[in-house]
Amino acid sequence: MKLGLSSYSLSRAIGSNEMTILDAIQWIADQGGQHMEVVPIGFDLTNNHELIEAIRHKASDAGIELSNYAIGADFLKAGDGAFEQEIERVKREVDIAHSLGLKLMRHDVAMSSDISIKHFNEELERMASACRQIADYASQFGITTSVENHGYFVQASDRVQALIHAVNRPNFKTTIDVGNFMCADEDSVSAVKNNIAYASMVHIKDFYLRPSDQNPGEGYFKTASGNYLRGAIVGHGDINMREVLRVIKQSGYDGYLSIEFEGMEDCKLGSKIGMDNVQRLWSEV
Repeated sequence: MKLGLSSYSLSRAIGSNEMTILDAIQWIADQGGQHMEVVPIGFDLTNNHELIEAIRHKASDAGIELSNYAIGADFLKAGDGAFEQEIERVKREVDIAHSLGLKLMRHDVAMSSDISIKHFNEELERMASACRQIADYASQFGITTSVENHGYFVQASDRVQALIHAVNRPNFKTTIDVGNFMCADEDSVSAVKNNIAYASMVHIKDFYLRPSDQNPGEGYFKTASGNYLRGAIVGHGDINMREVLRVIKQSGYDGYLSIEFEGMEDCKLGSKIGMDNVQRLWSEV
């Protein structure tokens, strides 16, 4: 297991110019992180070979790995040629992942206001076709692509599995976010048990959970069925994180664990405490 941090966790500091992405790499290394997941929020890598090379060199100098490249995508966009254009755009993102020297890449699949299982089944082959084409393109670089349980429409563990099986490519797996299952009102321990065998990457995220009849106010957002969630420092929230990590460890997964912090606390403080907690819990389970 290699513990590190998603650059997304520091996106507020990067966006406010408190630190650059290169500063973030050094900061992660200074906290004992073994890798950084590259999420281009607060910086842009499109047609920016100079920054790509700077990130590679900085990670090497800091003694940490670059693990995964995570981007957004939506293959249900309407309009003439939108489907094909989105596939080509994501292929260019695969090129960026390759330029970064990465072997893992997560791309989103779809956004929809209709999150019913009926609509999911109707769109499954369209989504699978796009993922298939991108995985096939990525295979020439030895890159494994993945879908994250993210964005409500493809979030529940069984929907993620359905897509993986429909794509049917050895280099298409899932980036498991242990917290995001809660957005689909799924228990994190059970959902991780369902999908850990398909994981190419694991995000460790925590949430505070409140029932639908107890609106906690600012800072919370709704789950698919109307409960309330707020980002928490990993280990401080309502997920049984010790048991989640036990499931991951006992599965034999020995890849990257990437802390994703999106709480209301200072992002550096929240990230550091989360990394320390996971390191401690992993040694105990």
